[in-house]
Amino acid sequence: MTVTTAPAPIGEALATRRPSPAIVVAGLLGGAATTSGIALTATSGWLIVRASERPVILTLLTAIVAVRTFGIARPFFRYIERIRSHDAALDDLARRRTSVYAALIPLTPARLGRATRAQVLTGVVDDLTDTVEAQVRVSVPVLSSVVAGLLAVGLTAWLWPPVGFVLAGLLVVLALACWLAWRLESRSQDELLAARAEVLRVSDLVARQADEVRAVGGQARALGWIDAAHDVWRAAVRRQSYGRALVAATILTGTGAATVIAAYLALGADVSAPVAALLVVVPVAVGDALAPLTEAMRSLARADGSAARLTGLLTQEPAVAGAGTEALSASLAATGPGHASRGPHLTLRDVTASWTGARTDLPPTSLDLPPGRRVAIVGANGSGKSTLLAVLARFLDPTAGTYLVDGHDALDLDLDAVRALIAVVDDEPHVFAATVAANLRVAAPDASDDALVAALAGAGLRGWLDGLPAGLDTRLGIGGRGLSGGERARLGLARALVSERPVILLDEPVAHLDHATASAIIHDLTDATRGRTVVMVSHRPEGQAAFDSVLDLTPSLDR
Repeated sequence: MTVTTAPAPIGEALATRRPSPAIVVAGLLGGAATTSGIALTATSGWLIVRASERPVILTLLTAIVAVRTFGIARPFFRYIERIRSHDAALDDLARRRTSVYAALIPLTPARLGRATRAQVLTGVVDDLTDTVEAQVRVSVPVLSSVVAGLLAVGLTAWLWPPVGFVLAGLLVVLALACWLAWRLESRSQDELLAARAEVLRVSDLVARQADEVRAVGGQARALGWIDAAHDVWRAAVRRQSYGRALVAATILTGTGAATVIAAYLALGADVSAPVAALLVVVPVAVGDALAPLTEAMRSLARADGSAARLTGLLTQEPAVAGAGTEALSASLAATGPGHASRGPHLTLRDVTASWTGARTDLPPTSLDLPPGRRVAIVGANGSGKSTLLAVLARFLDPTAGTYLVDGHDALDLDLDAVRALIAVVDDEPHVFAATVAANLRVAAPDASDDALVAALAGAGLRGWLDGLPAGLDTRLGIGGRGLSGGERARLGLARALVSERPVILLDEPVAHLDHATASAIIHDLTDATRGRTVVMVSHRPEGQAAFDSVLDLTPSLDR
């Protein structure tokens, strides 16, 4: 796969690169290691037969030294090869991860489908790792095997040409086995991944809804779903294992046949018995040394599938046009920590929007948001509430109508500059496995400790902060302090406050909280955001009285 027209960073993230000089060197070192292993077996065979003839011991010293040399050289060269190849691959992986994450930003959230953030991140990380690791798992073994195979054929052809031809035939059989391994693995890869994903999906669904399933007596049916998903997965694994067994049998059969033919030819060869022994054991050594190539082909199949999935994800057309270059007014551009600029006047005029282009997710909607206005958005499921917030946040372009920022068409303005005016808080704010301060500075990297404390106080977390063992330096998340649902929601609000952005969009900020906690958070929210524009989507009635107006997006026929 080669992408030549994709813009950076997508092109850098996806372009398949030729083996770098470091990988080529690693492959040659691996060839030296593999050749040493073959030579160790061959020389040992010569030495055993020659020793059985009871020659003067001095005539064996060269072979003894060679055996020891090859025995030491094999792990030495393999160790150096691993260091060089892994160092190059890890360096490439770090750079390409940066490029992939940069390419994901314009696709968020409209082009990521219904997968959760964890699913998207895990999939991208795994696919990119498989793609980059192909340098170590495919390029290096192939180069090593080519070097070792050619040297082995050259040596045997020099000693006795007929056996050299036999060994060349064995290399052809190994090449066909590798092709077969790649072909079978490629065919089963998508099926196996789909079956595994279905098992994870069903298991996660049943585990998260265990109480509801138990309440309606659906345990047996739910377990039946899991069993059915496992049956499909088991069948896919079995079919894949049949293919792998066929490849292994092909290699063993080819190696055995080559060894028998080499032994037959060696019996009539005009060479000494020790050399004949060497000619017999070389096919065995070559077959054993190059058999792992089939695993390299399986890695190649996985890398091909991973690269295809990454291409499908990253080459999507972004849902937001980034061509706007018109600058914001000076007063708006000054927005940020430490700047007390006014907020923008946002206006929607008969705006519609769609996530996929297949249907309208936001019906024609008009909304006037002068600086400091607070509006609650309500409506039935699917009425377009979250879609409206996505349009306001410049995560999604309108399909019709006009979105104005201080009288200028938002699509003509610099995308990053408009987004910098707006803070978005969703229903599940992410908690990083880091300190309290680091979790807040995600929104304002240059914020002072005093600003962080003020934001926490505004979000109703001052008492919580005072109770932490290390204050702002207390670690949260995995390996640190856990947070309740209410604390997590307030932490998300504190991030929005510390960003000092004049517009705050809240998507179901109290969706999973009890009435008392939800009411307290909304009360703190309205107090802490005075003077800022606030748009809150909610299914719940708590706090709506504190907003200037309520916009109901439920279609009129459904009301």
